[in-house]
Amino acid sequence: MLIELQKGGLRAVTDTHGGELISLRDAAGTEYIWGGDPAFWPGRNPNLFPIVGNLKDGTVRFDGEPFRMGRHGFARNSEFSPAEQAADAVTFLLEDSEETRAQYPFRFALQVRHRLLEDGFATSFTVENRDDKTMPFCVGGHTAFRCPLYPEERFEDYDIALDRPEDTPMLLLNGQGNILHGASEDVLQGTGVIPLDHALFDRVDTVIFDRPQSCGVSLRHREGGHGVHLDFTGFPMVAFWTKTGCAAPYICLEPWHGCAALDDESGEFRDKPHCILLEPGGRRTLTYTVTLRPRNS
Repeated sequence: MLIELQKGGLRAVTDTHGGELISLRDAAGTEYIWGGDPAFWPGRNPNLFPIVGNLKDGTVRFDGEPFRMGRHGFARNSEFSPAEQAADAVTFLLEDSEETRAQYPFRFALQVRHRLLEDGFATSFTVENRDDKTMPFCVGGHTAFRCPLYPEERFEDYDIALDRPEDTPMLLLNGQGNILHGASEDVLQGTGVIPLDHALFDRVDTVIFDRPQSCGVSLRHREGGHGVHLDFTGFPMVAFWTKTGCAAPYICLEPWHGCAALDDESGEFRDKPHCILLEPGGRRTLTYTVTLRPRNS
């Protein structure tokens, strides 16, 4: 079910399937969210829970017992219920079920709240442990933005710019989508900026930074300065992805609390990097904010 939101000149569309915000237009009618063209990638803005990225061999253990789960978890393919709704905000709810417990053996509630701001939107994840044992989880965003935003532009006209100059190394993945322990590459070179180029993603698949100094990043047109800014305060990792091998016209900005399996990890969920351990009855909320930077008319 689609639910529309409005605030000032902003118009958004959200979907109970996956609990996603799937469209965002500014007052001029410019669409910022990727439209999900299956010729490139049918996704738009998936919510990542209770894992981020791939598991090692598709399996993870909870206290020694193995469970299988697909990439980025099951929330992205689940039907949420609208829990609260206003003109400019909606909260979606996903609760555990027999199907989820076959992959993730915990009683939980996941709320995803999308709220329009004067110049963008905020998405909040609230996770509640309804079980009688400590519940480990990871969570993250995966918002795909149209790039380029305007038809006369090119993907290569844009760059990714962290909020401050820095040289945090990019983590590297193996062919199974697992992070290579101890392997990294200096792509920022003290600038904090990555010029967009499909060749980079064809080579590394996903650009991933662990604990950068910045808490924000811009997708920006190098000459005009328009684009979007993501504030990922509270998320220790940030990643960038686009479909490889097809010059896809979008880029995903992804705040992560958790990540793909390390190639040498133990296999126990609670040992995953940046895994959150939530005590029985506990709740944890994480929020990321996107600010639009429209083109000057």
